[in-house]
Amino acid sequence: MNLSEVPAAAAAAGGKDLSAHAADFPILSRPVRGRRLVYLDNAATTQKPEAVIEAERRFYRESNANIHRGVHFLSQHATDLYEDARERVRSFLNAARAEEIVFTRGTTESINLVAQSWARSTLQPGDEILITAMEHHSNIVPWQFVCGQIGAVLKVAPIDDAGELEPAAFDALLGPRTRLVAITEVSNALGTVNPVADLVRRAHAAGARVLVDGAQAVAHMPVDVQALGCDFYAFSGHKLYGPTGIGVLYGRRELLQAMPPWQGGGSMIETVSFERSTFAPSPQRFEAGTPNIAGTVALAAAIDYVLGIGLERIGAHEHALLAKATAAVQALPGVRVIGNAARKAGVLSLLVEGIHPHDLGTILDADGVAIRAGHHCAMPLMTRYGIAGTARASFALYNDDEDVEALVAGIRKAQAMFGGRP
Repeated sequence: MNLSEVPAAAAAAGGKDLSAHAADFPILSRPVRGRRLVYLDNAATTQKPEAVIEAERRFYRESNANIHRGVHFLSQHATDLYEDARERVRSFLNAARAEEIVFTRGTTESINLVAQSWARSTLQPGDEILITAMEHHSNIVPWQFVCGQIGAVLKVAPIDDAGELEPAAFDALLGPRTRLVAITEVSNALGTVNPVADLVRRAHAAGARVLVDGAQAVAHMPVDVQALGCDFYAFSGHKLYGPTGIGVLYGRRELLQAMPPWQGGGSMIETVSFERSTFAPSPQRFEAGTPNIAGTVALAAAIDYVLGIGLERIGAHEHALLAKATAAVQALPGVRVIGNAARKAGVLSLLVEGIHPHDLGTILDADGVAIRAGHHCAMPLMTRYGIAGTARASFALYNDDEDVEALVAGIRKAQAMFGGRP
């Protein structure tokens, strides 16, 4: 099947309306192995537009200085840029206050911060933390750490074969000892979009706090933390067309102000003596040491970039590509799609009969098509499906119909090499 044969509804959605924006990303013009680069590993990290690259370059050329402590011009200028980035993140998430935005190294550090600060100081032995079977390791391991440290219990809400959370089972696991629900908004391995606002409502009714892992959501849909009602929200800059090494933790002001620091150092203190120290209010309390100042400036540029295009438009574009790719690969013999939730982001995980995902990834790479192959840092999820891993194509705003065609052609080529089909 080629794209002209996919169902009319999918084809009608179109896959070229944003293709002009591919020119904003310099790396996409680089040939790979002598072929046009087809980058479909966006769930791992996105490529960076010139606006983001230039924002970081300009910071180091024109504004570089440390922040919050200097009295000279450059320090004050860098501080203004840093705090302006915080305000733009606040607006992006529709948080009520800038002090509810903590800069971290990424989603993983944001979740570890909540685990080692809020959970470790709040939970008691026997208290429960509820996650789901579709979580990334970064939303599993930090809770295992804290459970081991304080004697709390980690519980896991199951999913069905389509990759959707089972609401009745989720409710059954919510009990009087549930203190925290930690859930992904979008599965990195399945593409499932969870009904987060509804899950937050259910969790709050049971008396639990809620942390949302938004790493796979923020580049594909608008996020409003006040509308979601969540207590914590975490995401990474590099999956939002921003740089690596910068991320965000949103937390409700009253929670952050009550949480102890989890790392000590400069910038996070009020007073220090050799006998004791007192600490600054949030968010500085959680930003010990010199932060990734240039990263925050570039993250703000990335936010401006996606908002300039429109997240609804980006999401619709990616959904159209996902529909076309799904229809095309399902028409191939021996292809099994892992994750068929009714609501999905632009993630297509699949298995091809008789071909290991790593072999498929290698064959595609020879033609310049970059996908992911493996367990996607979701080993318990792979165990749930009884598989070692999948081949995963994930879409971004710069992908188009030609990229989908290249993916499908690569799978057909691999099938021909391994089994003589199709």
